[in-house]
Amino acid sequence: MAEKVKLSKDGSSIDFVQSDSIPTSLKKFRQSPEIEGFYRFVFENDLQKESYEILDQIIIARKTKKQTAAKEAKAAAKEAEAAAKAVKTKPKKK
Repeated sequence: MAEKVKLSKDGSSIDFVQSDSIPTSLKKFRQSPEIEGFYRFVFENDLQKESYEILDQIIIARKTKKQTAAKEAKAAAKEAEAAAKAVKTKPKKK
């Protein structure tokens, strides 16, 4: 059986084994020591429901932020297009 998660000396955080390389695939990401330690901590402390709720809130916040950024970019593009049309339609002075 895998070893238990190591807590910091004061017990306020989890001591993860950190790897130097970034995983290149989803499977390797899930098998990385940091993620395995997180999964183990959640499972050993019966925090599945709480961790799901937290991750769900993070996902919703990121989607909202992404949608807001997309709307702002679209509005900025429309303003730039309108400004470009205004410059093209100005009559030239002779």
